[in-house]
Amino acid sequence: MSIGRRSLSLIAMAVTLSGCMKDMAAGMPFGSRADPPAEETVTRAASAARPDASQAAPIIHALSLRGSVVEPGTPYARIAGAVIASDSRVAEAELHIARLRAEAAKYNWLPSFGPRISLNSLGDFVADLVVNQVLFDNGRKKAERDLAKSHVELAAVKLVEDGNRRVNDALTLYIRAQESRELDAHLEFALKDMTQFEWIMNERVKGGVSDMSDLNVLRQKLASIRARRSEAQETARTAMAELDAMSASPLAEVRGLGGLRDTSGGAALGVLRAQAERDIAVAEAKIARASHLPGLVASGSGGQSALRGSLDIGSDTLFSLGTVSDLKAIEASKEAASRKIGEAQETAERSIRSQASQLAAYTRQAKEAELLTRQAKQNLDLFQRQYDGGQRQIMDVVGVYETYAAALERAIDLKYKAARAELELARLRGALAEGAQL
Repeated sequence: MSIGRRSLSLIAMAVTLSGCMKDMAAGMPFGSRADPPAEETVTRAASAARPDASQAAPIIHALSLRGSVVEPGTPYARIAGAVIASDSRVAEAELHIARLRAEAAKYNWLPSFGPRISLNSLGDFVADLVVNQVLFDNGRKKAERDLAKSHVELAAVKLVEDGNRRVNDALTLYIRAQESRELDAHLEFALKDMTQFEWIMNERVKGGVSDMSDLNVLRQKLASIRARRSEAQETARTAMAELDAMSASPLAEVRGLGGLRDTSGGAALGVLRAQAERDIAVAEAKIARASHLPGLVASGSGGQSALRGSLDIGSDTLFSLGTVSDLKAIEASKEAASRKIGEAQETAERSIRSQASQLAAYTRQAKEAELLTRQAKQNLDLFQRQYDGGQRQIMDVVGVYETYAAALERAIDLKYKAARAELELARLRGALAEGAQL
């Protein structure tokens, strides 16, 4: 059914009113210039809705400039690249949805129109076109656009958070596997050395030189080493199997640690999330406030019926005795949302400083453990020479060897504790995944 020329004129009139209202909002007198065509009005509005990216979406701009502390070409970089490539990208889909909604909200100031079909008393269908144009809404439409933009920024923060969490999970598994592999290699050598001690003691027992109890002690130590080695191998296999399930390519051949740059990065992701949530709360508060205040709407209809138009003043929410308190609560919600940013900054700063101190402590302890391991090895070599010279018993050498093995295990443990602390510090800063790459 045709809507007729009169209905088309309603749309042109509504667009003209919208352009005049935008001029009045900019400080220009009503009717100070000729109204442009509707197409030009829409184009000008679209251009105005695309300001500089750093100003229109500061959080997204900050995220896009966010670099990764993972150094290219390192084992960490291979792990991170493999797991990012296999990500299901759920957060990216949510970001795409938020962007589409923001794109739709950019034109919410334009008139809305639609058909109205009714059956009259004579049994005939009457088709009209109804057009509504908001002339004054106390900033509601602008707040709706700000709300949609803030949801885009929050979705972008979630995307970077998910990327950092995924890389952190993968690198945590890799560090666990590497620690178990290194412990397995150490226990393999310890097993060979202890087996040699057991063979010597067995020969001494056969010759009646040593007691059977010493041989039993050595055999118990061997059984303990075998059990711990099996546990280390199982831990490494489990961690690598889980890591392979996360990655797009096999990672069994990757070896080694390192690959994180020492950089503070930008604001913590928790702070950026709080800023986006603050913007959402402020926009929602503005929308709620506008719903309590009267607005001006121009409406018209025409088509097969006579052309009709009206100006309506009203509000979405009727006044009551609690309206004033409700408006005060809406304003207070803005302040509460702003305070959450300071709380998020304090929490992030505390966590980062605590983790940085822990990393420094583990790094220092690891260096001390390496020194103690070298000293224990020198003491073991001394006892070995004394045993070869007949000045020491075999169990004396075994005891010193256990001290050396324990010192070496302690050094391995602290080495990987430092690696995990470094990784956790990068996670707290949100710098494991590059923002532009995500």
